[in-house]
Amino acid sequence: MLDAQQRHRLEAAQGAWHVDALTIGADGSGCWLVRVGIPIDTEDAGWRMFVELLSACASRLLEIEYLRLEVKRTDRARHIQRALFAIATMASSDLDMPEMLHGIHEVIAELMYAENFFITLYMPESDSLRFLYIRDSVDTTPTSLEVDLPVSSIPDSLTVAMIRSGESQMGPSVEIRRRFGLGFNPQLGPESEDWLGVPMSGSGDIRGAIVVQSYLPDVRYTEEDRALLQYVAQHVLTALERKQARDELELRVEQRTRELAEANRVLQHEISERERGVRVQSALFRIAERASTADSLDEFYAAVHGIVGGLLNARNFYIALLSDDGESLDFPYSVDEIDPVRPSRRLGTGVTEYVLRTGRALLADRASIEELTAEGAIATYGPRAYSWLGVPLICNERTVGVLAVQSYDDASHFSAADQELLTFVAYHIANSLERKLAQDSLRVAYVELEGRVEERTRELGRANRDLTRQIGERERIEARLMHQALHDTLTGLPNRALLLERLDQALSRYRADPAQVFSVLFLDLDRFKVVNDSVGHLIGDELLKQVAQRLASACGDALVARLGGDEFAVLVEQHADVAHAASVAQNLLDALVEPVRVGDKEMFTSASIGIAHVEPHYQRAEELLRDADAAMYRAKAQGRQRHEIFDEKLRMEALRALDLEGQLRRAIARNEFEPHFQSIVSLSDARAVGFEALLRWNHPERGILLPEDFLGAAEDNGCIEQIDWLMFTQACEQAQRLPDHTYVSINVSASHLRSPGFEESLLHVLSRSGLSPDRLRLEITEGALLDEPEQTRRVLLRLRHAGILVQLDDFGTGYSSLSYLHQLPIHALKIDRSFVADLSTRGSSMAVIRAIIALTESLGIEVIAEGVETPEQRKSLIELGCRMGQGYLFSMPAPVARINA
Repeated sequence: MLDAQQRHRLEAAQGAWHVDALTIGADGSGCWLVRVGIPIDTEDAGWRMFVELLSACASRLLEIEYLRLEVKRTDRARHIQRALFAIATMASSDLDMPEMLHGIHEVIAELMYAENFFITLYMPESDSLRFLYIRDSVDTTPTSLEVDLPVSSIPDSLTVAMIRSGESQMGPSVEIRRRFGLGFNPQLGPESEDWLGVPMSGSGDIRGAIVVQSYLPDVRYTEEDRALLQYVAQHVLTALERKQARDELELRVEQRTRELAEANRVLQHEISERERGVRVQSALFRIAERASTADSLDEFYAAVHGIVGGLLNARNFYIALLSDDGESLDFPYSVDEIDPVRPSRRLGTGVTEYVLRTGRALLADRASIEELTAEGAIATYGPRAYSWLGVPLICNERTVGVLAVQSYDDASHFSAADQELLTFVAYHIANSLERKLAQDSLRVAYVELEGRVEERTRELGRANRDLTRQIGERERIEARLMHQALHDTLTGLPNRALLLERLDQALSRYRADPAQVFSVLFLDLDRFKVVNDSVGHLIGDELLKQVAQRLASACGDALVARLGGDEFAVLVEQHADVAHAASVAQNLLDALVEPVRVGDKEMFTSASIGIAHVEPHYQRAEELLRDADAAMYRAKAQGRQRHEIFDEKLRMEALRALDLEGQLRRAIARNEFEPHFQSIVSLSDARAVGFEALLRWNHPERGILLPEDFLGAAEDNGCIEQIDWLMFTQACEQAQRLPDHTYVSINVSASHLRSPGFEESLLHVLSRSGLSPDRLRLEITEGALLDEPEQTRRVLLRLRHAGILVQLDDFGTGYSSLSYLHQLPIHALKIDRSFVADLSTRGSSMAVIRAIIALTESLGIEVIAEGVETPEQRKSLIELGCRMGQGYLFSMPAPVARINA
């Protein structure tokens, strides 16, 4: 805003400058709009004053616009922060998965247009998608959620194509399909006016995708939306993983609770059975007691009636005994509501005689009795009962009588349990009839039974104590698991998960207050592998424990974490400028100077440390660890036992590595890798007998690249296997353009030999190319023989059976046992080029080569010399008896087209 004096000076200059119009802005901004009518003398002092004032006005306008944009960006960041906080809160809440996903949808909808939205997970092990959440305003076709959908069942899917590419995609769906070369599949929904999808990646792998789309012509997505969705997607993936982990934990807790409930139910059942057993045993005890104390049988029978009546319904009860002559049936005791007197009778066909005759218990209702009567098995005496239960009285394996109860009430029926109980009681009643003979044995049996009851009671008490102890143990295990999830089991230090959590918190504090700086130190022990290889992992573990203690003591209040192996990290927060972080790093190095005593061994160790200091461009904790790791590797390259700070040079190297990774993935998609063939010849006449396929990258800008220029990066980012299979396929296809009498050899790594189904995949490639199996050979190194030799042997034998031969590459430089040469199906071995190069100086390698040739001749194995570059080497090899060779003397590696030219 111009002050009054500046406004006055500007108006005064208007006439002197011949200005047609000069007005003050009506918007209150204080800006002046000028239209110049005639040429103005630029040397005039008034004109210079006008220009200065106009410049001040323009600067003020720019300042206001800048502040407005800053406010807008701040509001946007605040919205994003609230959204991420909401996602994290939902992941930690008690919401089930659909409710949480719906909440995530609402959060994202607040940040961008997301009326049409879905989240899917990708399972690489089964190559399938699992849709967790779908909302679409146009495509209302029901989609099964939480069901694995094979990728092969959804051809031309944009989502699958995006996941395969590993990069986000944005634009009309038609344009994206054209970009990927996809057709239109109407089963996957209609075309959208604008489509935006981003992959969700974790630990270097694509774990899924988030997609939003618009069917409205006037609703489009921007690069800002893409960046925002990419950023939010990682937090959504973290939330999903946390939610799934929590759900899995809850399922395990629920399962354990069910198991405990089932154990409790079984325990209660056992207690009930024990109580029932106690009642039965008590009844038997009283029967035995009455048998010993009763003055007469009548008194004993009455006592038995009372005891049985305590166990079941015995209002109508009688005891029938077979007479001594076995011709009649006596009823020494009978109580009946309807028929109180039950006289003796001759044996007949009554229901009592039926039990006596069969020697088995009978449980019958009125219908069963009538059925037996109709069959002629029994004849009824006296009033008919609704339910009748009779059991035999057996003494000395002979049925001597019947114990029976009956009910005239249709509402009262006996059960199988009553039958079992009465049968059991009847057995003891029968024995009581011989009480004088069995009195002593009954007393002993009772003592033993009481002991078993007491022992069972003690067992149940112990089981109850065990159950209580298990519950307490489970609670302790849960607490220990929580601690173990955030701490290293070997050293007790915080682990990577806890470190990343603390790093995220520190990064959040730094974003809120840039004065709260911090640094991350990445520490790796120097040559620790030598310790493990020389004295063993137990000594190595003990060394790690003592090193961890020293690091923790040397860091003070800083957080020391073990990342894995011999890698540690330190989070320095207080007074954490670069100089202080370097001081802490030096303290750590000094702490490792003194020797470490492990058992009776005195060991020395050192470390290399990389330091990454927080900067505004860091967005994730993993980025700080990555840069500190890069600085650590530079410290190792500079000589170890030192620290290095991550700087712009390292950043550029990291960017170049990242760029190379992207180029590798694009090269795979563009099929830029190709085989170059180098001939394997007969040394006597230089006639080609075979070719080795060598990997080359036909880079569109840098030309032909050798493997050493890119294989390291390919192995780091995990695309080496794709490159190998491209190489295998092209080598087999192009081999048919080579002379028919020659073979082609391809290099196979040990990882392929360990891979399940490798031989089937290779034979499939071979079959599809049309190349005969006897024209293909595999080259493996000696190291591959040492890595799971039995697995390697099975794979090589299956390939040999299919007609594919194997050559052992770089022989003489590895550590393999010579026994593998006759245990494994090795057809040929290739003498390493280092031995051949030494032939020019007539060194000791001549004796080595002579021994190798003698060994192969005795085993019937072909031998090929690698690296033949001079006529003298060729001549020496022929003199030593070597028949085949390979090297620049005969040919350089070249594409198949140049070989046939």
